[in-house]
Amino acid sequence: MTHIEHYHDWLRDAHAMEKQAETMLQSMAKRIEHYPDLKSRIEQHLTETQRQKAVLENILEQNGINRSVLKDSMSKIAAMGQAIGGMFPSDEIIKGAISGYVFEQFEIACYTALLTAAKKAGDVAAVPEIQSILAEERDMAEWLLHHLPDVTEQFIMRAETDGLEAKK
Repeated sequence: MTHIEHYHDWLRDAHAMEKQAETMLQSMAKRIEHYPDLKSRIEQHLTETQRQKAVLENILEQNGINRSVLKDSMSKIAAMGQAIGGMFPSDEIIKGAISGYVFEQFEIACYTALLTAAKKAGDVAAVPEIQSILAEERDMAEWLLHHLPDVTEQFIMRAETDGLEAKK
């Protein structure tokens, strides 16, 4: 494969990744009941993710690249599996916050590579768009890491209080 073909393939991967993120964030936002700050930030990032997906669709279109139906479908299936699997643990909110942070780090790594590939491919129009997405992913990861102690403390307090649900 050439560097251009790799760039195009990674654009398809990024689009599929954002579809997966959208499904996971929608599921998480619907289930959060007792952690309003986390729910609000998840909903904000869902809006960012939907915009990111649209930006990637535009970059794909500008480069004459067809989206990968297979990758998009597989990412949605994976996201649904993660969402369903996350519903059962008694510490769902903590595992969800940790998983969200890990997923953000994955996205940061993917967009870092994609940015380099866009520069190498000479896609100057895409560079600021990818930089913007990368900044949003970094912001979300930082927010999750910074707020994880608070969410954990709230969870523990709720779990130790009779009559309060802590799970979600």
